[in-house]
Amino acid sequence: MKAPLLRFLPALRILALAVFTVSHFLTATASEKPNIIIIFTDDQGWADLGVQGIVDDIKTPHLDALANGGVRCTSGYITAPQCSPSRAGLITGRYQQRFGVDAIADMPLSLDEVTIADRMKEAGYVTGQVGKWHLQPAFHAKRWIMQHPDAVVQDPKSHIGRNIADKYRLQYDAGSRGFDEFYQNAPHWYSEDNWANYRLDGSNLDPKGEYVSENEGCRLEVESRAALAFIERNHDKPFFLYLAYSGPHTPLYISKANDGRFPGAMKERRRAALSMMATMDDGVGEIMATLERHGIADNTLIFFTSDNGAPLKMTMEDSELTWETKSGFRKQNDPGGWDGSLNAPLNGEKGMLTEGGIRVPFFAYWKNVLPAGKVYDHPVSALDFAATSMAVAGMEPPETFDGKNLIPYLSGEKSGAPHEALYWRFWKQSAIRVGDWKFMYLGDGGEFLFNLTEDPGEEINLAEELPELARELKMKLREWTLTLKPKGLPKNGIQRERGWYDFYLGHESQK
Repeated sequence: MKAPLLRFLPALRILALAVFTVSHFLTATASEKPNIIIIFTDDQGWADLGVQGIVDDIKTPHLDALANGGVRCTSGYITAPQCSPSRAGLITGRYQQRFGVDAIADMPLSLDEVTIADRMKEAGYVTGQVGKWHLQPAFHAKRWIMQHPDAVVQDPKSHIGRNIADKYRLQYDAGSRGFDEFYQNAPHWYSEDNWANYRLDGSNLDPKGEYVSENEGCRLEVESRAALAFIERNHDKPFFLYLAYSGPHTPLYISKANDGRFPGAMKERRRAALSMMATMDDGVGEIMATLERHGIADNTLIFFTSDNGAPLKMTMEDSELTWETKSGFRKQNDPGGWDGSLNAPLNGEKGMLTEGGIRVPFFAYWKNVLPAGKVYDHPVSALDFAATSMAVAGMEPPETFDGKNLIPYLSGEKSGAPHEALYWRFWKQSAIRVGDWKFMYLGDGGEFLFNLTEDPGEEINLAEELPELARELKMKLREWTLTLKPKGLPKNGIQRERGWYDFYLGHESQK
């Protein structure tokens, strides 16, 4: 009979070889400076990716193929249930509350903050931004406007009739925040102009940027074409592309190419959202075909997620859609309604720290590095994109980062979870997730404790049943808020969110 250790030597040799091979491949791939693409959609809910397996009307075959070819994260989170703060967290790799951004009103992103584009340029990358930026000062930024009263100008292209003068705005735009090339949505929201330093045909514009109107097709098709132009311009060098699609956020559009693609009885807003998500998916298919044609698809790391959950407006009212004939696509006349996306089976919506507001579709794809078809259940965050990008580019992420390098965890090189805890603070809400447990603090609006593994729909509040655990998590949450700007848990209780929490949670303290 073999000695016990000797019996396992062949297996140990195989295991050691496998570990060496994975580590060596990861190092070799990183040393070749892989391209990195972050695809960031706008107000796309948890249910609305085919690979999620929640609804059967969604058609996203190209994104599904990437998710199935990589690692799909079932507990992927954004840092806020609103666009500007969640973008600030992603672009810096830090909780945005650390530098005073809790909500849109706290814009713009401070010039003292270093962006991931700044860092990737240091690693020798060409950096590109396409689509929605939303980190510059805007009419929402009340405190900033009070400090710069002459910055507001009349602007007939803006849906509110006013905007921020270019001389103030430009220092906060993508082109001043580390991005070499940009095709950015114009600051006058809902305009069809873009602020860019290259055209869709790949030709150069003013390096500092200029307004362009290249509107053949809907805005999502333009964003895909801008991403394709960036890749064509830079396929022979390592590049970092932040593709921030502006859909399915309202106003809703149905492109000519997708008109009639979703027949049958359904709400018109749902039909429009399905069309917009299919349009983005078509663009991702073209991007992958372009990467393949240039022989760089295998050396490109792709992240996908949304900036927050879908805005359901509680009742998902199907307000009317009208035809916009000038540009050849259909447009809604209510930009603030339900965007047609879905968060099922999660509870709540955009603006809330329930799962429906902050838990979003999330996957990573890197052929031959990340295992195909893997499902990863530990909590991860869009904060992790910056740390991961730096690591695979051969740089050490700074200690100030709150995100982690996900590659060792998603590849299986490391076991366990990358984060001990994830945190949120937004308006009068704050929350923490540790393992299976989530604690949510709403001041006089109540305290909630959920086991998300057993109760992902957040239907059973265990705060009174497990008071010691609730206190422990509340203390941990409070300690985190003391590191923020301003410090501490939100004072008083929920205000503008009260109607949502009444509707979705219906707890006694709010009745």
